[in-house]
Amino acid sequence: MTVHQISIFLENKYGKLTEALALLGKDNIRIIASTIADTTEYGIMRMIVSDPQKAYTIFKENNVSANLTDVLAIATDSHAGSFAETICHFTQAGLSIEYMYSFSVKEQAILVLRTNNRETAREVIRRQNLGYICESDLINL
Repeated sequence: MTVHQISIFLENKYGKLTEALALLGKDNIRIIASTIADTTEYGIMRMIVSDPQKAYTIFKENNVSANLTDVLAIATDSHAGSFAETICHFTQAGLSIEYMYSFSVKEQAILVLRTNNRETAREVIRRQNLGYICESDLINL
Protein backbone atom coordinates (compact mmCIF):
# COMPACT_ATOMS: atom_id res chain seq x y z
CA MET A 1 0.00 0.00 0.00
CA THR A 2 2.95 2.32 0.48
CA VAL A 3 5.31 3.54 -2.21
CA HIS A 4 8.83 4.85 -1.76
CA GLN A 5 9.25 8.46 -2.77
CA ILE A 6 12.52 10.31 -3.28
CA SER A 7 12.64 13.96 -2.25
CA ILE A 8 15.62 16.01 -3.32
CA PHE A 9 16.50 19.49 -2.19
CA LEU A 10 18.08 21.72 -4.80
CA GLU A 11 19.36 25.24 -4.82
CA ASN A 12 17.11 27.37 -6.96
CA LYS A 13 19.92 28.06 -9.44
CA TYR A 14 20.27 27.64 -13.17
CA GLY A 15 21.16 24.05 -14.16
CA LYS A 16 20.73 22.35 -10.77
CA LEU A 17 17.58 20.49 -11.80
CA THR A 18 19.19 19.34 -15.04
CA GLU A 19 22.20 18.01 -13.14
CA ALA A 20 20.03 16.01 -10.75
CA LEU A 21 17.86 14.56 -13.50
CA ALA A 22 20.92 13.62 -15.55
CA LEU A 23 22.12 11.46 -12.65
CA LEU A 24 18.95 9.39 -12.91
CA GLY A 25 19.10 9.17 -16.69
CA LYS A 26 22.72 8.06 -16.63
CA ASP A 27 21.74 5.06 -14.48
CA ASN A 28 18.57 4.32 -16.48
CA ILE A 29 16.19 5.24 -13.66
CA ARG A 30 12.78 6.24 -14.96
CA ILE A 31 10.68 8.97 -13.34
CA ILE A 32 7.08 7.78 -13.03
CA ALA A 33 5.61 10.84 -11.30
CA SER A 34 7.01 14.04 -9.87
CA THR A 35 6.22 17.44 -8.47
CA ILE A 36 8.34 20.44 -7.61
CA ALA A 37 7.71 23.06 -4.94
CA ASP A 38 10.04 26.00 -4.83
CA THR A 39 10.92 29.12 -2.91
CA THR A 40 13.32 31.84 -3.95
CA GLU A 41 16.32 29.94 -2.57
CA TYR A 42 15.62 26.22 -2.98
CA GLY A 43 13.26 23.67 -4.43
CA ILE A 44 11.97 20.30 -3.32
CA MET A 45 11.40 17.73 -6.03
CA ARG A 46 9.35 14.72 -4.99
CA MET A 47 9.51 11.71 -7.29
CA ILE A 48 8.28 8.19 -7.73
CA VAL A 49 11.00 6.40 -9.69
CA SER A 50 11.61 2.94 -11.09
CA ASP A 51 14.35 2.13 -8.54
CA PRO A 52 14.04 4.33 -5.44
CA GLN A 53 16.86 2.71 -3.45
CA LYS A 54 19.32 3.08 -6.31
CA ALA A 55 18.21 6.68 -6.94
CA TYR A 56 18.67 7.52 -3.26
CA THR A 57 22.19 6.06 -3.29
CA ILE A 58 23.11 7.90 -6.49
CA PHE A 59 21.94 11.23 -5.09
CA LYS A 60 23.82 10.70 -1.82
CA GLU A 61 27.01 9.71 -3.68
CA ASN A 62 26.73 12.93 -5.71
CA ASN A 63 26.11 15.20 -2.71
CA VAL A 64 22.47 15.86 -3.56
CA SER A 65 20.41 16.23 -0.40
CA ALA A 66 17.84 13.43 -0.61
CA ASN A 67 15.26 11.69 1.56
CA LEU A 68 13.47 8.41 1.01
CA THR A 69 9.94 8.38 2.46
CA ASP A 70 6.81 6.27 2.26
CA VAL A 71 3.69 7.73 0.67
CA LEU A 72 0.32 6.30 -0.28
CA ALA A 73 -0.76 5.78 -3.88
CA ILE A 74 -4.50 5.57 -4.44
CA ALA A 75 -6.18 4.63 -7.70
CA THR A 76 -9.35 6.44 -8.67
CA ASP A 77 -11.30 7.29 -11.80
CA SER A 78 -10.20 10.33 -13.72
CA HIS A 79 -13.72 11.79 -13.99
CA ALA A 80 -14.56 15.24 -12.62
CA GLY A 81 -15.01 15.17 -8.87
CA SER A 82 -13.25 11.86 -8.22
CA PHE A 83 -10.34 13.48 -6.37
CA ALA A 84 -12.75 15.33 -4.08
CA GLU A 85 -14.71 12.12 -3.41
CA THR A 86 -11.54 10.25 -2.54
CA ILE A 87 -9.99 12.95 -0.34
CA CYS A 88 -13.32 13.46 1.46
CA HIS A 89 -12.88 10.06 3.15
CA PHE A 90 -9.63 11.23 4.73
CA THR A 91 -11.15 14.54 5.81
CA GLN A 92 -14.08 12.77 7.45
CA ALA A 93 -11.56 10.64 9.39
CA GLY A 94 -9.89 13.81 10.71
CA LEU A 95 -6.75 13.40 8.60
CA SER A 96 -4.83 16.27 7.08
CA ILE A 97 -3.24 15.92 3.66
CA GLU A 98 0.33 17.21 4.00
CA TYR A 99 0.84 17.13 0.24
CA MET A 100 -0.54 15.41 -2.83
CA TYR A 101 0.25 15.08 -6.49
CA SER A 102 -1.30 13.00 -9.20
CA PHE A 103 -1.01 11.58 -12.68
CA SER A 104 -3.28 9.69 -15.06
CA VAL A 105 -2.85 6.56 -17.11
CA LYS A 106 -5.71 6.15 -19.59
CA GLU A 107 -8.96 6.25 -17.57
CA GLN A 108 -7.28 5.80 -14.19
CA ALA A 109 -5.86 8.55 -12.00
CA ILE A 110 -3.29 7.92 -9.31
CA LEU A 111 -3.16 10.16 -6.24
CA VAL A 112 0.15 10.17 -4.40
CA LEU A 113 -0.28 11.61 -0.94
CA ARG A 114 1.13 11.92 2.51
CA THR A 115 -1.11 12.42 5.53
CA ASN A 116 -0.47 13.40 9.10
CA ASN A 117 -1.17 9.78 10.19
CA ARG A 118 -0.25 6.97 7.81
CA GLU A 119 -1.81 4.15 9.88
CA THR A 120 -5.17 5.89 10.10
CA ALA A 121 -4.95 6.63 6.38
CA ARG A 122 -4.39 2.93 5.67
CA GLU A 123 -7.46 2.12 7.74
CA VAL A 124 -9.50 4.64 5.73
CA ILE A 125 -8.31 3.00 2.52
CA ARG A 126 -9.34 -0.45 3.81
CA ARG A 127 -12.65 0.68 5.30
CA GLN A 128 -13.71 2.66 2.22
CA ASN A 129 -12.44 -0.06 -0.13
CA LEU A 130 -10.34 2.47 -2.02
CA GLY A 131 -8.07 1.15 -4.71
CA TYR A 132 -4.42 1.42 -3.89
CA ILE A 133 -1.33 0.94 -5.96
CA CYS A 134 1.76 -0.95 -4.83
CA GLU A 135 5.25 0.13 -5.78
CA SER A 136 5.63 -2.77 -8.21
CA ASP A 137 2.40 -1.71 -9.96
CA LEU A 138 3.72 1.81 -10.44
CA ILE A 139 7.08 0.63 -11.71
CA ASN A 140 5.34 -1.53 -14.32
CA LEU A 141 3.17 1.29 -15.73
